[in-house]
Amino acid sequence: MNALLCRVGADTSPGGGGWNGPVNGATRKFVYVPIPESRSVHPGLERPYTSLNASLSAFGVELPGHLRLQQMHLDPDFDHLTYGDVGERAKQLKANLSRGDVIVFYAGLRDTLQPGPLVYAIIGVFVVDEFVLAINISPEARHQNAHSRRVIDPNNLDLIVRGRPLVSGRLDRCLPIGEFKDRAYRVRPDLVEAWGGLSVKDGYLQRSARLPRFLNPRRFCNWLKEQHPVLVQANN
Repeated sequence: MNALLCRVGADTSPGGGGWNGPVNGATRKFVYVPIPESRSVHPGLERPYTSLNASLSAFGVELPGHLRLQQMHLDPDFDHLTYGDVGERAKQLKANLSRGDVIVFYAGLRDTLQPGPLVYAIIGVFVVDEFVLAINISPEARHQNAHSRRVIDPNNLDLIVRGRPLVSGRLDRCLPIGEFKDRAYRVRPDLVEAWGGLSVKDGYLQRSARLPRFLNPRRFCNWLKEQHPVLVQANN
């Protein structure tokens, strides 16, 4: 079994929306805020940021003005248990994972209770069920992932991963895993030890371009089970 740790969600980079989703540091409840959609999508399949207004309001937070008229690149899509990627990352997904392997999604969240460093935390887990090219998704199922919602040409190689039902989904409460150390966010040393190590130096968390691979995925999965996360089939 293999497992990959993959960063998702809005962040302060230009392509990430210039914002971080909120988390309640006491309850670990959070709002999953995706990055902005940068391409054209099929009419009627848009996912506006304003659909998050009610969830954000419960945290006493409002969307920043620059996101209010934009659409979300809702990926992963926890409602439909899909995750898509392109280019080198798509190649790594296909090369490193097969049916039954694990993708662990984490995000940088902003604590609404107190200012300070971001809360880097696991927000969802997929057990891989199958891979499919976005171009092969039927029109009736295009709404199930951000990459199939896009208007794409016949040679497109965007890859979509489907998560296995019942054992995949968004966490009801996030699992904090990071700390700010040596001028960067990193996985806490106690967790690196519990997981059997990581393939990135010093547990570096701030990027996932290389889709860091767990060196001992079974140890990680055992740790995850001990946390008793509650999976929910929803995205807010």
